[in-house]
Amino acid sequence: MKKLFILVIGVISMSISQAQNINDALRYSSGDIKGTARFQSMGGAFGALGGDLSAFSVNPAGSAVFTSSYASISLGIENNDNNISYFNGINESSNSSVNLNQGGGVFIFKNTDTNSLWKKFSLGINYDISKNYDDDWRANGTCNTSIGEYFLANAQGLRLDEISALPGESTTVAYSEIGSAFGYQNQQAFLGYDSYILEPDTFDDNNSTYTSNIKGNTFNQDYNYVATGYNGKISFNVGTQYGEDTYFGLNLNSHFLNYERFTSLYESNTNENSTVREVLFDNTLSSNGSGFSFQLGGIFKLTNELRAGLTYESPTWMSIQDETTQYLETLVIDDTNGDFYQVVDPNIVNIFETYRLQTPSKITGSLAYVFGTKGLISFDYSRKDHSKTKFKPTSDRYFNQQNTIIENALTAASTYKIGAEYKLKQFSFRGGYRIEESPYANKNTIGDLTGYSLGLGYNFGNTNLDVSYSRSQQDINYQLYNTGLTNAATIDNSNSNITLTLGFKI
Repeated sequence: MKKLFILVIGVISMSISQAQNINDALRYSSGDIKGTARFQSMGGAFGALGGDLSAFSVNPAGSAVFTSSYASISLGIENNDNNISYFNGINESSNSSVNLNQGGGVFIFKNTDTNSLWKKFSLGINYDISKNYDDDWRANGTCNTSIGEYFLANAQGLRLDEISALPGESTTVAYSEIGSAFGYQNQQAFLGYDSYILEPDTFDDNNSTYTSNIKGNTFNQDYNYVATGYNGKISFNVGTQYGEDTYFGLNLNSHFLNYERFTSLYESNTNENSTVREVLFDNTLSSNGSGFSFQLGGIFKLTNELRAGLTYESPTWMSIQDETTQYLETLVIDDTNGDFYQVVDPNIVNIFETYRLQTPSKITGSLAYVFGTKGLISFDYSRKDHSKTKFKPTSDRYFNQQNTIIENALTAASTYKIGAEYKLKQFSFRGGYRIEESPYANKNTIGDLTGYSLGLGYNFGNTNLDVSYSRSQQDINYQLYNTGLTNAATIDNSNSNITLTLGFKI
């Protein structure tokens, strides 16, 4: 009866506990260097340069550097390579995808009033992929912590009548009503109880302590991860040139997000006194969102050769909705009635309330030295305080807890990018290097990212064709679950891109 009473209150107030955590916050707030081939080949170090459609994703004043209207489109082939180690297991994975990295144009309007210091204005629109989530890997090994600890950690302290089905109630109805009345944590405890993993100390409704029917300290685990999706933005740009040496710009950015993930853990054991010998636990997550941010920037010619750039990028304010599904199956050893498989398949899609995520702002300072028509070298420095990432509304108790975790675990991080270009007749030879510091204070969960890039361009006059190759490397300790089974798979990730851009004056 208590569950039914609270269910009514839960539906009215919509006070459904969320499942979002620090991993989601970082996933949706981080980005890679994508865009045009020229932009990628020079490591994205374009804050003081402009003259490239992806450049005004760094500094919106870069659109006003164009001398004539221009458009470009970029196709990329991305490859993700992972070396995964999990206790005594070592695996490798590789997957590729083809993407539209960039597409857009800028229109230049020159001021016909020769007495005005406002020399020209620019209007631009550009689409860029910020992050490609396509990935696929497997981790397996023998460890001493069972998936049973995940369900146990979620169940301890919860009343038995808040994690169990009513008499005659189906799995589907019970799972749905428990989620609506009490939230995601209670649903996890229900899965553990209904699958015989959890054993209550007493079968009284008031019971709130449990043990696991999975015993021992040797468990064979096989974890599979498959993800698809992207995080991108469309920038609406306006820029202007003031005098001969100063450029200003503004970007209004519309962000969009799609992320889908499937994870599956299979665990087996032959431990004595273990009632549950096998567990298959599947989870899917689908996230869709949209957001807004803006950028203000300026480029200044200090001399004919030396240029400086400064950009402020606002926080990104995103609205995101998550959907999840779950499936659990166990092999239960029953010496009396015979062994059997217990399937807990709610066949329910959890649709969480839309929540808001605010990513931190970023400041970028840039310098570039131009060697006439022969080439250039450029440098960008950015700083972003990841500890300022916030789930909203902050009045939500769960979100407030997650924001405290984020504030303590994450830190301000710097990014260093350097790029160079050398021109020989119609050919351009390019290279770049970058370092992105870890957003984590301990630098262990995610390590620093390092990357290099190379590129070649050919100018046909009104048309140019560019190609680039970029590669980055980063070490990641991927924690399987956020509680109970907190073992981490160590992933050495290498990401490479080949991008082709066709650009033309319009």
